[in-house]
Amino acid sequence: GVDGHRLIGDLAQQQLSPKARAEIGRLLSLEPGATLGSIANWADDHRSAADAPWHYVNLPRNGGCRFEATRDCAQGQCVVAAIDRQAAILGARGADADRLKALKYVVHFVADVHQPLHAGFADDRGGNTVQLQAYGRGTNLHAVWDTALVVNWPGGLELLARDLESAARGPVAVAARVADPARWAEESCRIVEEDWFYPERRKLESEYEERAQRIVRARLVLATQRLADLLNRVLD
Repeated sequence: GVDGHRLIGDLAQQQLSPKARAEIGRLLSLEPGATLGSIANWADDHRSAADAPWHYVNLPRNGGCRFEATRDCAQGQCVVAAIDRQAAILGARGADADRLKALKYVVHFVADVHQPLHAGFADDRGGNTVQLQAYGRGTNLHAVWDTALVVNWPGGLELLARDLESAARGPVAVAARVADPARWAEESCRIVEEDWFYPERRKLESEYEERAQRIVRARLVLATQRLADLLNRVLD
């Protein structure tokens, strides 16, 4: 959702190497006042039929969450290939306008692939067809994980932002050093495959919410660290 994307962009910008920070600052100067946080939702705001498949990948249900490019990402039409493709454009010596657009895609897609249901299953459209009650209203499981868990964070978004900033600046976990978007998607899928992930009573109960919050926090931290690492590698 909007807030999660902005948080990841803002926090990743704090972890850029001097060289990456300078180059990203130069590209962002094409849009005065822009930051990684402010451009983080550009790909959603300008989504089209052509690039809609770039925001997610569908893996087979009960398939062990193994990504196979020829099966799951035909013709590069999935988030895994989109990250690699746009990162290559960002790191090449092309026109600045094209590289800025690629930066916007990279910032957004790295966050997307860390939301578990962006690497879910086609048969329920990544949880979009799974209806449930949450926070006093009818919604669907994808929307809960995309937005509701973040905007309803205990203590509010400012508290979440401070917590994430502290965690993201801490020692980088071994998992965060995984630099392959395909593995990031498989991680997300394995969360969706866990027995508890689909609420049996189609209601967001407190035990589920607490468990989900722990995962949301961990995925936001990993997305932040991996986005910064990817940008540093590409631009250094």
